[in-house]
Amino acid sequence: MNGISPVPLTIGDKVYVTIRNYDREIDKSRVEDLERRCEVGSADSMFHLFTDTMGDPICRIKNSPLFKMLVAELDNELVGVIQGSIKTVTVSSCNQIIVGYILGLRVSPVHRRKGIALSLVQSVEEWFITNHVDFAYMATEKNNEASVKLFMDKLGFVEFRNLSILVNPVRHCAINLPTSVEIIKLKAEQAELLYRRFVASTDFLPHDIDTILKNKLSLGTWIAFPRGESWCDHHLETNGLSGSGLNAADKPGTNWAMLSVWNCGDLFKLRVGRAPMSCHIYAKISRVIDRFFPFLNVPSVPDVFNPFGFYFMYGLRCEGPSSGPLMHTLCQYVHNMAVKDDSCKVIVTEVGEWDSTLRLHIPNSKLLSRPDQDLWCIKPLMKTDQHNLDQEKHSALFDLTGTKPPTSSFFVDPREV
Repeated sequence: MNGISPVPLTIGDKVYVTIRNYDREIDKSRVEDLERRCEVGSADSMFHLFTDTMGDPICRIKNSPLFKMLVAELDNELVGVIQGSIKTVTVSSCNQIIVGYILGLRVSPVHRRKGIALSLVQSVEEWFITNHVDFAYMATEKNNEASVKLFMDKLGFVEFRNLSILVNPVRHCAINLPTSVEIIKLKAEQAELLYRRFVASTDFLPHDIDTILKNKLSLGTWIAFPRGESWCDHHLETNGLSGSGLNAADKPGTNWAMLSVWNCGDLFKLRVGRAPMSCHIYAKISRVIDRFFPFLNVPSVPDVFNPFGFYFMYGLRCEGPSSGPLMHTLCQYVHNMAVKDDSCKVIVTEVGEWDSTLRLHIPNSKLLSRPDQDLWCIKPLMKTDQHNLDQEKHSALFDLTGTKPPTSSFFVDPREV
């Protein structure tokens, strides 16, 4: 991580808060304590989500190409933290841009409304600018009024995506998959080739997609297609990527679906807190029914009130008019993988309004999912008064924010979940 000198912020002549780099040796336990006291999302929500970083406060950013954590101190007390990561991505209107993602903003409940969050974000933005970042972006719940006011009203961020968080609880037993569908696991090199070919026009596809696919947290990439049909495209052979059991013939209009899985549970755990007792009772009863009477298909609520892990499905892609049921079967396949993982309680993915058809085929719980609630905002960091400003980047900003609804898909990086 690049260094940053401690920045004392003042009100009048009094030193108010100091913002500096995270120092694991002196800050680790204090950051973990702050995480335990800060819920994720809106304070008005019925459910409050807490994060357990399992002894590694930078776990959510350490797999990014470039990252940083800053802390805010007041009278030697750690009162706030923020994280940022930098990467190169593609957008539909230009080849590549450099973006900085802001996440993990936490301020101690007793020190809020003092400008600490604003100062932390501005400090991360300064680090972004030093590293030639074109755009800063972030995600928050649409109903998180404090976060929306901070980023959109005070910092000049604008909305560019509105995603749905789909959550599928892991049931006690595996699901029987249709025999008419064939599912195979791709090598990382094969998956990279397919993503670069079929997802190249997707906004925010990371330039280092190969690094993501080869990361130990990425459990693999799977593809589903009708049994007996040719699926694989001739590029797999011409690029020396054959030998996985795929057929080499390519037929226009072939139906197939693809996704990759990231094991977030090996990085951090989540916990739902402050839930009413009725929720605890309902969840426990639903699990008992699911275990002993699975044929009733009663919606099961897993034990999310203790720390739990989850799988994140990313890079979902369908091709062909009948590919929706194939995606549904792939999601069921991932569910069966999770059944064997005792720590995995839910499977999560994110889709946007442009993926309405895809969304219909992704199994999810209406109780646990958050439809159209994940608000993504963006802000240009390059100076707009320069005569030699890159016009392609102006065009990229317009494409991302000026078209409602968006006309292109959006790649959610599993490293930023």
